[in-house]
Amino acid sequence: MKSGQHILALDQGTTSSRAIVFDDKLRPVATGQYEFTQHFPQPGWVEHDPEEIWSSTQRAVRTALTDAELTGRGIAAIGITNQRETVVVWNRETGEAIHRAIVWQDRRTAETTAKLRDDGREAMVTERTGLLLDPYFSASKLAWLLDHVEGARADAEAGRLAFGTVDSWLIWKLTGGARHVTDATNAARTMLYNIHEGRWDSEMLSLWNIPAAMMPEVLDCAAEFGETTDETMGCAIPIRGVAGDQQAATVGQACFEPGMLKSTYGTGCFALLNTGETAVRSENRLLTTIGYQLDGTPTYAVEGSIFIAGAAVQWLRDGLRMIHSAGQTQGLAEDADPAQNVYLVPAFTGLGAPYWDAEARGALYGLTRNTGPAEIAKATLESVAYQTRDLFEAMKKDGAGGDVVLRVDGGMTASDWTMQALADQLQAPVDRPVVRETTALGAAYLAAYQSELAGPPQEFAKGWQRERQFAPKMPTEDADRKYAGWRDAVRRTLSST
Repeated sequence: MKSGQHILALDQGTTSSRAIVFDDKLRPVATGQYEFTQHFPQPGWVEHDPEEIWSSTQRAVRTALTDAELTGRGIAAIGITNQRETVVVWNRETGEAIHRAIVWQDRRTAETTAKLRDDGREAMVTERTGLLLDPYFSASKLAWLLDHVEGARADAEAGRLAFGTVDSWLIWKLTGGARHVTDATNAARTMLYNIHEGRWDSEMLSLWNIPAAMMPEVLDCAAEFGETTDETMGCAIPIRGVAGDQQAATVGQACFEPGMLKSTYGTGCFALLNTGETAVRSENRLLTTIGYQLDGTPTYAVEGSIFIAGAAVQWLRDGLRMIHSAGQTQGLAEDADPAQNVYLVPAFTGLGAPYWDAEARGALYGLTRNTGPAEIAKATLESVAYQTRDLFEAMKKDGAGGDVVLRVDGGMTASDWTMQALADQLQAPVDRPVVRETTALGAAYLAAYQSELAGPPQEFAKGWQRERQFAPKMPTEDADRKYAGWRDAVRRTLSST
């Protein structure tokens, strides 16, 4: 990257908005981060206020620029990465959202997707979009808004409403309403985009009764997405990189070769396996998706999606008030009684891959009178390892061969205990990178690449550095025994719904 240039990455997540300034060597130099309100109007429903997403992003940008001793004029380009599948609908004239954003975790449309699945529609959906019929994806959420917000459908059909995932919403706000765009990775998560033909799919739009006029223009991950206004950034800054958070992490982890695997541990956990220019159809309930798209060519991936990872630790803190900070879980897990076999199945918003049970709910198994906070904390961290092994096993059945090394990122990777538990369950090495902000790094690289401030992916990959590798320490038979207990706990959870 050329000297003296900075890139601003906006990392808009499920629980917080972050802005990170990267220097000319794509090293993070300043960060602003602010949490925003989680709304739970009914059990299984999750919403965000789009204006609060925007205001928290603006606040994060101001903090990051101040800490970096920069103004907007010191930024060469902006990259955006975002929570995926979350739906925002706004009025094109007023710029106001017609309803709170419906978050990817939301399960209100479970009956709708189940009915379509029972009617035999899933094969067609999967063939075109690579996805499964589940409330996780954007389409059913968007249809719900059109059906439940007064006047929304008429306004949508008249072309007055715009739909977007969070990236589109932020770009609209940053450009003063000048651009209504998204990138291929976010489009691929809506259940409305044909990942093979690279277009909004007319049959999918018809299936959900969604007017095509609502849809944003779809661009590559590195492209010209528009420029900020004087009102939003104090000057015109080009937005040149966009990718959904998991795809941005794939880029940030430099997983550019087929067979490379990364897993991100944030609110949820998402593992992506690069399959190159071939869109591999999973036979084990994983998703086929676009990993990234450069110069008009998509690179595909198989993805396993876990809805609850770090959010389970947040539940220990905010729900049970068992801990004051996430960092306390490691000490508790170390103190747990090894003779107790406690399992937490964190199906707070259903179970994702490979089970896809929208109606499942969380459960604790193996409790005794001696079970306390330490054992529950340990079970919470171990649930991440078990769920990742579920994905790992499914990927192996789908043909992922060879000696796989897992590259990890996200907030939970700070816990050495959790990473060791992960290596033990997978019986495979786990690599933690020097730069753990790989999601934001991926967005920053895409913006730098489009700005000709960084080289091609192969050159970027040479700069990836490992901070630590966690090798398996647990005997295989012990890992298998513990995993069998997890599978039994999941079976009981599924059968009780």
